[in-house]
Amino acid sequence: MSLSILSIKDEIKKGEIKPIYFLCGEDGYSIHSTLNIITESVDKQITSEFDKEIFHGKEVRLQNILSNASTFPFGSQKKLIILKEFEEIKDKKELKNYAASPSEFTVLIIIHNGKLPKKLTEPFKTLDKLNYLYEAKVLKGKYLLSWLSSFAASKNKILSNASAQLLVDLVGENREMLEAQLEKIFTYLGERTEITFEDIKKLAISLKEFSIFDLQDAIAKKDSSKTLKIAFNMLDNGKELTEILNYFTRYFLTVSRVFELDRDKIPQGEGAKILGIHPFYYTKCRELRRSYTDKDLLNVSRALLKTDIAIKTTNTDKKTLTTILFAEMFQS
Repeated sequence: MSLSILSIKDEIKKGEIKPIYFLCGEDGYSIHSTLNIITESVDKQITSEFDKEIFHGKEVRLQNILSNASTFPFGSQKKLIILKEFEEIKDKKELKNYAASPSEFTVLIIIHNGKLPKKLTEPFKTLDKLNYLYEAKVLKGKYLLSWLSSFAASKNKILSNASAQLLVDLVGENREMLEAQLEKIFTYLGERTEITFEDIKKLAISLKEFSIFDLQDAIAKKDSSKTLKIAFNMLDNGKELTEILNYFTRYFLTVSRVFELDRDKIPQGEGAKILGIHPFYYTKCRELRRSYTDKDLLNVSRALLKTDIAIKTTNTDKKTLTTILFAEMFQS
């Protein structure tokens, strides 16, 4: 069974550097950050730029890479070879023999984008047996919240579980985007250490490229002119239409679930716990009852799906698509 990619950081802290690291999985954030951790550690033993090389699977043969890994460094203690896009390599099985007896002076980092099959074949079977295979699983739920709190702590900031959940509700589960928003919050806080709900809300309002609160409020009220004004502002400041679309797809899915819990007369606090969202966010979703019926929510879901298909299949201007999206969302 593959090891968790998260264990590499602890291994390196203990001074353990393996000759092979095979990094695979769906969490690109973990793979990228772990690659940096290993590279920084090995760099300390490299004195010549000739002893550090990066290759891409589309452009090379694995046999040539392994031959390179078996040659001595030019003058460093270690040689570092990074092979990306291993999924594009055709002669994958060549890695099995090398893994059985790797060069002591080379650290070979291999990146395979995506998951491996449940039933491992060679060379993955051998890599797994020798503890060189690490899987990067996408963090969700409490594990994602824990990571957010830990990331904040590494910057000497305090982020509670409730505030972390609110951030996930607003931004989504993409860790690159979450980290980017946290970095903005750290700058906004200055010397203060605790990140509160008010900080997150004020940041959303103060940063033009992240005015999702304003857009959400306008949509909740079916204010078409204000909705378009805010949406166009976000697009002009670098926000992608796909990001806005993904957010509101999640948002209206949550709204639908809140409506269901309301029909079942579930108390607000209990409902927030059931859905795993911040009580404030639950309240905001609940308020849509003033403007949206169940029929309206069905209409919204159709408009979101139609726009998603249009983005992927047409070259229509993003502002035109945005105008059509909200016009169809608000029609009775």
